[in-house]
Amino acid sequence: MKRKLLGILSFSALLLLGGMSLFSCSVFAEESPKDDSNVDSPSGTSISLMPVSKILQIASNSVYEDVMTVTNDGDAPIKIEVYAAPYSYIYSESEDAYKLGFNTDNNFTQIARWISFKDSSGEWVKKTTFEIAPNDSLEVNYRISTPDNIPGGGQYAVIFAHTLTSSVGANGIRTEASPGMVVYGRSSEGEIKVSPVISDLKIESETTKDAKQGFQATAKVKNDGNVDFNAIGVLKVQGLFGDTVYETPESSGRISVIPEAELVVSDTWTDLPFFGIYRATWTVTVGENSETVEKVLFINFVWFLILSIILLTILVVWSIIRVRRRKERRSRLAV
Repeated sequence: MKRKLLGILSFSALLLLGGMSLFSCSVFAEESPKDDSNVDSPSGTSISLMPVSKILQIASNSVYEDVMTVTNDGDAPIKIEVYAAPYSYIYSESEDAYKLGFNTDNNFTQIARWISFKDSSGEWVKKTTFEIAPNDSLEVNYRISTPDNIPGGGQYAVIFAHTLTSSVGANGIRTEASPGMVVYGRSSEGEIKVSPVISDLKIESETTKDAKQGFQATAKVKNDGNVDFNAIGVLKVQGLFGDTVYETPESSGRISVIPEAELVVSDTWTDLPFFGIYRATWTVTVGENSETVEKVLFINFVWFLILSIILLTILVVWSIIRVRRRKERRSRLAV
């Protein structure tokens, strides 16, 4: 009997070790793209600007003036070039995704041609340069002069502050920075068409860039209209008894989609328990349009099965021992 018990317990231990080896795997995460709104180079050059975006109503034959502040946070003087470029997305067949492009004109980027800047002599020009001392800021005056007739919908451009003073790091790579302020112009004339298309809602297991395991919810949102809109994604995870263990914060899961673009809205649940079964709901909303997908999430379900088998094995062995001891007692009493 003791040999049988040892054999059963040994088998349970092997199952446990096998489960541990199943989950001992290497994790590789992709490097996230850099944020150019505040760029640091190896030599200490750092440049930032405020604000990072500007939303305004525009009309025909009008002039709008404002300022953008560029700050040199580095320890050396820098020279910058200020200019406006189209703000649009271009479809990449190789990556099957829309990527930002600043060289393609369309009906929604005409505002880039209407922007001019006040240079150091007080003249309004399309492109100009400035010098900024270390730890100093510069206010760049810009003007938007609209023509006699402008189309309805939105107009989009980026005002760049490109560093002409490049630096070379220890690795020999020359570093330049181009932070930009996005201009969202919304016409007060003509027809406004809001036409979102929400598709490909998914909830899948994911490895984050810091090697954390989680569940990522994604969806594609396409803008077939003529004005930008906000798409909001909310991931909600609940336990078997209806208790909410995760919900997308209000500050996350939101993207701005401009016309002729299809972007991805996403959120990831990373604070996972050791094992369990949960119900996840992923909802993407644009205005009054909404799409939802649900999925049951199994977390380390193999571990759950292994532990269940071990506990069941111990229970069976314990029951066998109790029954055998009772029989032995009865046999002794019968004698």
